[in-house]
Amino acid sequence: MHLDHDEEDYNLSLSKFESMLKTNKVFFFDSEEFEEIILHYLDMGKANLAKKALKLGLEQHPKSTGLKLVQVEMLVYDDKLEIAEKMLNELYAIEPTNEEIFIQKANIYSKRDNHVKAVELLQEALKYTEDLADVYNLIGMEYLFMDNLEKAKENFKSCLEVDIEDQSALYNVVYCYEFLDQNAEAIEYIKTYIDRNPYSEIAWHQKGRLYYGLKDYVNAVRAFEYATYIDEEFMGAFMENGKALERLKRYEEAIENYQRTIDLDDPTSYALLRIGKCHEKLGNKAEALKYFNKTVHEDPLLDKGWIAITDFYVRQKNFQKALFYVNKALAIDDQNRAYWKRFATINKAMNFYEEAELGFRKAVEFGDNHLDTWLFWVDILQFLGEFDSAVMTLLQATEFFPEEYQIEYRLAGFYLILNDTEKGTFHLSNALRLNFNNHTLLEELFPTVWTIKKVQSLIKKHNK
Repeated sequence: MHLDHDEEDYNLSLSKFESMLKTNKVFFFDSEEFEEIILHYLDMGKANLAKKALKLGLEQHPKSTGLKLVQVEMLVYDDKLEIAEKMLNELYAIEPTNEEIFIQKANIYSKRDNHVKAVELLQEALKYTEDLADVYNLIGMEYLFMDNLEKAKENFKSCLEVDIEDQSALYNVVYCYEFLDQNAEAIEYIKTYIDRNPYSEIAWHQKGRLYYGLKDYVNAVRAFEYATYIDEEFMGAFMENGKALERLKRYEEAIENYQRTIDLDDPTSYALLRIGKCHEKLGNKAEALKYFNKTVHEDPLLDKGWIAITDFYVRQKNFQKALFYVNKALAIDDQNRAYWKRFATINKAMNFYEEAELGFRKAVEFGDNHLDTWLFWVDILQFLGEFDSAVMTLLQATEFFPEEYQIEYRLAGFYLILNDTEKGTFHLSNALRLNFNNHTLLEELFPTVWTIKKVQSLIKKHNK
């Protein structure tokens, strides 16, 4: 590989500077060389070496505006805003048309959360700069800070008009469209962008993502495939294509795309998990289990991997193994309501009712407000003979489901069992009013209550 002339000069300057530091000899560099050396060290995160280079640079070129502006940038980075501002005012008096002065002033105002003033200064910089794309990008970012997504989008588009290869601006345009819930409009914009830059794999990938968001999986696949034709090592496009193909139930092709990501790099637990899911959908149970096990081997802390194995064994009705694996998931995330519900359901299937009650209780405690979770919990409490707890649970459930006949029939049954006839008949009347057709639910759940004369007379009364 041959380096171009500028790159060779740059590498020589860097080597020469580092040699100077080691030998304590003083070599001469022009101011632009110093600027490049300083920016190199800043990019590498080597602030001390950057400061050494700046000090030597200013000693050799005390009047260099470029070096002083680099110094300002470093001062702003260190939050020494007042010193930086004073230096910029001095530089402005010498070079009032230097765009970098306006950019650095804008940076200071941005740091002080005065984004309106920052935009004003950047718009001044536009008058003098040759790098319009960079300034438009900076203005776009200021508008993002102000949550003005429309203006931000407009400036990122202006950046792309000047520099069509600016990938960060393209990502930001799409972000603005998505944030504004304008996916269809974003697709139209990407189409015009692709007309100008048809070999942009990023644009095709973003187009695919937008179609995926609109659930247009056929067009999403087409876009992702174009991205992978342009860049045969585009892992993100292969992964997203796999997801879209899964949605279309094209599981063999989805597996091929997920496998491609593994061929390109180390296997990710997500890709292994998705391959396992695809094999399960295809009825390849042994392959599915193999990939689920590979998933948890690759990332033992990936709770979703353990849950995939749990669900696999639940579907096989192998509850003993399912219980083992759901406990693995809960050991990683013991505040996940979905995992607690699985724990409860598995224990219920195994007739471990106290454990099942704990599971449903924990599921609700961590935010599961599905009606069936509450009802399963209450029915387990009934089986355990904890009628008072069942009543308290049902009353709590009414806060989420105030007009739910299944809750009312259960409250009626429990109150009548507890000999609170007044409350029992009140809730039975409510239940019959809400849904008379399912009144036999009371008989199924509370056969002893069903035979009470008052209950039968209430039912007959509502049947008229």
